Amino acid sequence: MIETPDSDTKALLALNADYIRSVQASDVARFDEILAPDFYCSNPDGSLVDRAAFLRQSRRASTISGLQASDVLVRVLGDFAIIHARTTCNDAHNRACSGRYTDVWARRNGRWLAVSAHVTRQQSAIRTP
Repeated sequence: MIETPDSDTKALLALNADYIRSVQASDVARFDEILAPDFYCSNPDGSLVDRAAFLRQSRRASTISGLQASDVLVRVLGDFAIIHARTTCNDAHNRACSGRYTDVWARRNGRWLAVSAHVTRQQSAIRTP
């Protein structure tokens, strides 16, 4: 099957939703399926982790709740794609937080795999109900 830009965008939007759900649910099995062997992530605390460290940190129960992505922009550039989005959630103290992320995907052997992620997050001083 030859991929079209529209089918690539749909596939990447589904993978993006899986990624967000996997963060919230600590779904290491799904991350294991969609992360490239050479994946790296820049965490909100400024640390840079490789795939193995990312999977280890993903095993821990999430300290955020209600994670949602919005303003999702998918840019398909051949066998390379970039996803930019805004996030909202609540932190462990039920404070509203928001941020942005940029994920980089590469088509390898006919499959889209995440090769890089960069995440920012900031807490609000306002407690949510």
